[in-house]
Amino acid sequence: MRIDDSGDARALVVDETFASFYRRGEIATHCVWDAIAAPILWLRPERRRRILILGLGGGSVARIARALAPGAEIVGVELDSEVVRLARAHFDLDELEVRVEIADALEWLRAEVAARNTGGRTERRFDVILEDVFLGRGDEVHKPDWIPDPGHRLARKCLAPGGLLVSNTLDEAPRVARAMRAAFSSLVSIGTEDYDNRVLVAGGKGLSGSALRRKVAESPILRGSLPILSFRTRG
Repeated sequence: MRIDDSGDARALVVDETFASFYRRGEIATHCVWDAIAAPILWLRPERRRRILILGLGGGSVARIARALAPGAEIVGVELDSEVVRLARAHFDLDELEVRVEIADALEWLRAEVAARNTGGRTERRFDVILEDVFLGRGDEVHKPDWIPDPGHRLARKCLAPGGLLVSNTLDEAPRVARAMRAAFSSLVSIGTEDYDNRVLVAGGKGLSGSALRRKVAESPILRGSLPILSFRTRG
């Protein structure tokens, strides 16, 4: 695990994969993290109240989420305490006012659902869940075997009615997309130029690639990233 500095840009590298990117004074990364956060724009401003990030890393997605939803409660779940330490020391994580939970994402979801089932957290539903969980090293990075099931099934139980479930995927995109399409009315795929990632966005009726693209084009925060992003409605 290391911090790579190049000019005014800084990257967090974990197991030889880029876990976060930060350029002081800028919000957008012009990279995959913009695609992960972009679906927040689909929600009306009054629906951007509670955001869950599974796989917080150094906070790249959280920084964009905070800009798109200034008043939201943001919860970030991160397995590695050293990642969180580095994010606080080098990526200004504390400025984002994220409630950080150091935990395994699957176990955190299980505990959250269990608490809700006993009536302990009935109000704690999220308007959008951004899932960016990976395992492995370098070119062998992949989703854990609990995604999409039971991970996404548990996540749906934590989602507010009309909310969005977002998953950053690589080679496993087809099987994750099938599971998400079976559980939601609409599914959109966002690609990023020069990256193999496919960000899958699942939600209710009306969500489409063209509609989400228009939202990004209207955003002063993310419109600069539009040339590197592609949007496709998946049937």
